[in-house]
Amino acid sequence: QVQLVESGGGLVQAGGSLRLSCAASVSIVSCKTMAWYRQAPGKQRELVSIITSGGNTNSVYSVKGRFTISRDIAKNTVYLQMNSLKPEDTAVYYCNAVRQWLGNNQNYWGQGTQVTVSS
Repeated sequence: QVQLVESGGGLVQAGGSLRLSCAASVSIVSCKTMAWYRQAPGKQRELVSIITSGGNTNSVYSVKGRFTISRDIAKNTVYLQMNSLKPEDTAVYYCNAVRQWLGNNQNYWGQGTQVTVSS
């Protein structure tokens, strides 16, 4: 079982920055991937940024150059640095971890943290 606790959301003006944190109850390098997703009202949850156990990262096109995913292995924490925020970034942001168990991928989710960007 993996527990994920997000923090760092809030209300910010357009152009501002926020850093989200996701603290995991297990070693994050034991996770195949860790990622940030977001879900805006009336929309499907979408992948924002992902980091593999080997440290490779990728982000959805709409946030490239503005958002950066990183990790602190010693703290078992993954971060999402969000700069140049736009109103369309408003959503609940969820941390996700994928672990392999007996050949199957198991998904774990945090409770979510609200990010609101005002224009």
